[in-house]
Amino acid sequence: MNAVQDISTEIDERASERMNFRMKPRVKKAIQRAAALSGVDDSVFAVNALYNAALTTISTHEHTRVTARDFAAILDALDNPPEPTEAMIKAVEGYKRRVTSR
Repeated sequence: MNAVQDISTEIDERASERMNFRMKPRVKKAIQRAAALSGVDDSVFAVNALYNAALTTISTHEHTRVTARDFAAILDALDNPPEPTEAMIKAVEGYKRRVTSR
């Protein structure tokens, strides 16, 4: 049963880069076993797992998910911004003193 879809084949580039790192024997054995159970070799399994983890991490940092209720509150705040508080006014004044815009 091939449970791993090799998503790296969708990238039209020559595989020219290398990554070298050490791992504990138990980790290596688990990766080898999972690869065998998935019907792919160790490198295909590892590259796909790493690539999926990388894409997930990047997506998590590039996207913000909010509930419908929070989204409505954000839109309302944009349409009807509250009056600035004293602390906000002081923060902006301090920023303007410290930062020069070009």
